[in-house]
Amino acid sequence: MRFGEINQEISEHKESKLNPCDPDDESNTTVEDDESTDGNIDGEEEEDDDEEMSQSCIEELELFRQTYKTISTRFRLISKIGEGTFSSVYKAEDLGGSTTDNDDSHGTRRTGPKRYVAIKRICVTSSPQRILNELILLHNLSQSEAVAPLITAFREHEQVMAVLPFCKHTEFRIFRDQPIEEFKYYLKNLFTGLSHVHAQNIIHRDIKPTNFLYDLDKREGYVVDFGLAEKESLEPQYCVCRGGREHPRSYGDRQPANGYLKNDSRPGRRANRAGTRGFRAPEVLLKCMNQTTKIDIWSVGVIILCFLSKRFPFFQSSDDIDAMIEIGTMAGRHKMSSCARLHGALFDTNISTISEHGIRYEDIVAWALTTEDFDPNRVDEVRDMMQEDDDYRHAFSLLKKCLDLDFRKRISAADALRHPFLRGV
Repeated sequence: MRFGEINQEISEHKESKLNPCDPDDESNTTVEDDESTDGNIDGEEEEDDDEEMSQSCIEELELFRQTYKTISTRFRLISKIGEGTFSSVYKAEDLGGSTTDNDDSHGTRRTGPKRYVAIKRICVTSSPQRILNELILLHNLSQSEAVAPLITAFREHEQVMAVLPFCKHTEFRIFRDQPIEEFKYYLKNLFTGLSHVHAQNIIHRDIKPTNFLYDLDKREGYVVDFGLAEKESLEPQYCVCRGGREHPRSYGDRQPANGYLKNDSRPGRRANRAGTRGFRAPEVLLKCMNQTTKIDIWSVGVIILCFLSKRFPFFQSSDDIDAMIEIGTMAGRHKMSSCARLHGALFDTNISTISEHGIRYEDIVAWALTTEDFDPNRVDEVRDMMQEDDDYRHAFSLLKKCLDLDFRKRISAADALRHPFLRGV
């Protein structure tokens, strides 16, 4: 029996016990600086899309129409499809019956069947520089494959709105139960999009399932939401990981003799920590000031772990300390200490669940798949069957390359496309 068959058997009787979070509660997956916006790309549809909405959403759409006249003259608002910290996203019909081709950066219009778009209404409290940065990055990526193109953007009063194509996509909570062969196409599209983004030294910073819209029927996916994206800094600052001098706050290899300083006079360390809880790389948690595109690869690794374990979200941390403990439980004390020293920090713990060498990913996934009726023999059976299946062996190989604590050894998006797991896709 192939592992895919036993995996299907497990999935058929596995319910919400594998996921203690409420599937509709976004607070379980997002924290500060997070922006969860769904639903754009590729908007040609034949059927009418007047969707059922709550009364509050109906009132919100009507207020939107009345306040911003440009909307009512150019678009027919249909529904609200996403909301995050910094924006709301609405599905709308382009009344001109036209949109912009993804491969045309000059915005050539074309006529055709009814076209749908996603209107991103950026929060008016967002800084002008942040808004400008997102629009510039989207424009620069307009010819990139598997990246949502910017159709247009406009400002009315103090409100800035970006228009992108609309995309029908499969929710990850549904997609995660697909066979592993389908997951190969998912990852190929995701790594293709990231390879184009990273080629321009752009860090997305918020890679997660809700920011990668995958159409299961078409086997096409698009990276969306560049609200937190930024250019990678090419000049090393304080962090020792890229050749900079040791930060004044760094312990390096020194152990505190008798506990920790009560009144620490050393200057604090400031670094960009934007992203979503559970998907942030260890160098982000350690406040590395020279973060690279490899933080996006870590996030892809978390997505792979979610798919293999059928748990979403996989990590349940409420803050950075808990996040370090979760990663440390898997990686072990030795690797976590090395990772901390790489960024001029110290990792020290007496928590019993963090062993010296951690837990193998194969064991973690096998346990996750059999957690309802925890049986050591069943765990061993599932793990052994995964190791005998070529697809799963390659999947775990790619997972380990994505979740390497040392960002310098972490695989790139371009190299991931050549990994054996994606060969032939």
